[in-house]
Amino acid sequence: MTTRFAAMTLTALLAPGLALADEPAPGHWVSLFNGKNLDGWTPKIKGYPLGENYANTFRVEDGAIKVSYDGYTRFDNKFGHLFYKTPFSNYRLRLEYRFVGDQCPGGPGWATRNSGVMIHGQSPESMRKDQDFPVSIEVQFLGGDGKHDRSTGNVCTPGTNIVMGGKLITQHCTNSSAGTYHGDQWVTIEVEVHGHGKIIHKVNGESVLEYEQAQLDPKDPDGKSMIKDGKLAIDGGSISLQAESHPVEFRKIEIMQLEK
Repeated sequence: MTTRFAAMTLTALLAPGLALADEPAPGHWVSLFNGKNLDGWTPKIKGYPLGENYANTFRVEDGAIKVSYDGYTRFDNKFGHLFYKTPFSNYRLRLEYRFVGDQCPGGPGWATRNSGVMIHGQSPESMRKDQDFPVSIEVQFLGGDGKHDRSTGNVCTPGTNIVMGGKLITQHCTNSSAGTYHGDQWVTIEVEVHGHGKIIHKVNGESVLEYEQAQLDPKDPDGKSMIKDGKLAIDGGSISLQAESHPVEFRKIEIMQLEK
């Protein structure tokens, strides 16, 4: 992959009251988001160059990163991702999210109250201008509609595949055992990532999904284009937040590097 897996140095602002840490030691939580602006984060919206934040889609208000569509007339498949500047391989990632308001007109039905965080992703520089999603593993966030069951903390695989229970999983999304979260309540997601090994999803502190052996999908055009020397295994990559047509907010985005 084009992502520099070896680059494990993090320059980030720590949580309020703590100092800067250029190279945080494993085992310590550090913040990837300073609560004030998008320093360290770069938007990539389909149809636009890297770094162009169309219609101020990604913004910071009230200490949260907000995905907003008040500048849109219609969504028109402008899928967006907000990339953190540093790739990671072995870590725990923790954040809170919530869905608010109504979906942008023209958004696909499946994207209602739908977002996520992409891990093990390709670099934003390597994405095509009109690419919907980075080749990555998606930790999917879903919000309830107030009536029906709809698990969150699922896994989806744009341009990738995973292994669960010793079997290669090629279907796009697999549901977790998590419950349904209706309304605009904040939900805490944690992802524990061990390179090409085990990946664990947790929702509000409870383990809800496990898989391993993240790999490129040779049947997907974008995934296939990233295969070098026949290597399918993915052992690290970019982290990005999704914008899929429904307003969503993210806060308390923290990472803890783990020993390899």
